[in-house]
Amino acid sequence: MAWIFDKPLHSLASDDQNKKAMQVWEGESLGGLTEDNNRLPQSVVWLLALTIVTAFLITAPLWGQRPNVAMFKDYIAMMDSPEVQALPDDTQKMDYIVKHVPDSKWKALQDRHPLTMDDLRMIKDQAVELENAGKDLEEYTIVGDKVVLANFEGAVKNGVKERKQPWWDKGYTIDVFYVSYFCIALVIVVKRLPHFSVQPTHHKH
Repeated sequence: MAWIFDKPLHSLASDDQNKKAMQVWEGESLGGLTEDNNRLPQSVVWLLALTIVTAFLITAPLWGQRPNVAMFKDYIAMMDSPEVQALPDDTQKMDYIVKHVPDSKWKALQDRHPLTMDDLRMIKDQAVELENAGKDLEEYTIVGDKVVLANFEGAVKNGVKERKQPWWDKGYTIDVFYVSYFCIALVIVVKRLPHFSVQPTHHKH
């Protein structure tokens, strides 16, 4: 099963493999149906490229922004205040916290990751315990009702890698790899077939 890389955009298979593929193509009756060997329409290629670019542009502010505990430190500090506790229900309590929490560098991310009072209650004790232990809350991610150590490594500080999302990683890095894998796999699937200049005759059907 040879791979020919001389003309990768023409064919990745050898002449013998392409000839055998055409023989199989001709030998299969396909239930009386005929199937041509046409090239992938350019409009489909451009549509795929447009879809990928558009997806990146539209999701740019949100992509890969993982909520860490530090984002909601001020929320947790305010939730037991007399002003919040005096409100009759959780919705009003949460609205009050969001409106009166001090502005910080986390403001934009707080807007993108809204929480409920129940969410705060589930992470409160864990967050307080980490803070009392002197842990850096930016290194801990909220996963459902759990607070866990972030599963990525960022910049090196004092010889130790921080468990913080680095400035260059907003989710694009892994996505670029996935998109590349998809496009490469698509090219391989298409180019392992005989070139579109060769058409099956289907026994002149």
